[in-house]
Amino acid sequence: MPLDLYLDTADVAEWDALMPVGMFKGITTNPLLAHRANLSYPQINWADMAQRAADLGALELHAQVFGSPDTYRPWAEAFMSAGQKANIRTVVKVPLVEPAIRQVPKLKSDGYPVLMTACYDAKQMFVATGLGADYIAPYFGRMLEADLPAYDMIRQMLAIGAGSGTRVLVASLRSTEQMNKLAEIGCDCFTIAPDIARALLEDERAQVAYRDFEAVANAQGTN
Repeated sequence: MPLDLYLDTADVAEWDALMPVGMFKGITTNPLLAHRANLSYPQINWADMAQRAADLGALELHAQVFGSPDTYRPWAEAFMSAGQKANIRTVVKVPLVEPAIRQVPKLKSDGYPVLMTACYDAKQMFVATGLGADYIAPYFGRMLEADLPAYDMIRQMLAIGAGSGTRVLVASLRSTEQMNKLAEIGCDCFTIAPDIARALLEDERAQVAYRDFEAVANAQGTN
């Protein structure tokens, strides 16, 4: 399966800055990220957001349900409609808590792609695979900060989900080094904050080599 990267933010200025690099399959967001971007989540115009994401080259836009569980289906319907108009795949994020989990069969039966989010334990992979979720998002950085055996749990999740069709989309990453180690154990799907994205794009040694190349080329050009 190919390596897929997603940009994890609701800040459209960061979308504009980073999506044109061309390395992201899509964009993921949630109410907390919207708050950090000074957006009111209930008032977001998803038709506008989906169109902007699509115009920037995103193939997928993931956004999270909120409020009473009985509002999930109409919210998902509107979100899906926004995606269809923009020609972008919209994925409905559902938290791994029982009232929300109980809504997933209805969402799946309506044909909505689903990502189970706020995962902190490998056991939750059984829930996601049992429901036929398209993705599950373990909060890797938060797991480490809670003194959980995060790397071991990710290995277990990969084993539990093998062949199920539920992809492990690792979230809450704190460094590119964590991404390297997770890729080594088999992870191939990540959503990353803008600062991590920039860290992937920057390396001082590469900059030094680049300056050397340019200096030689420029010197030759003046001869």
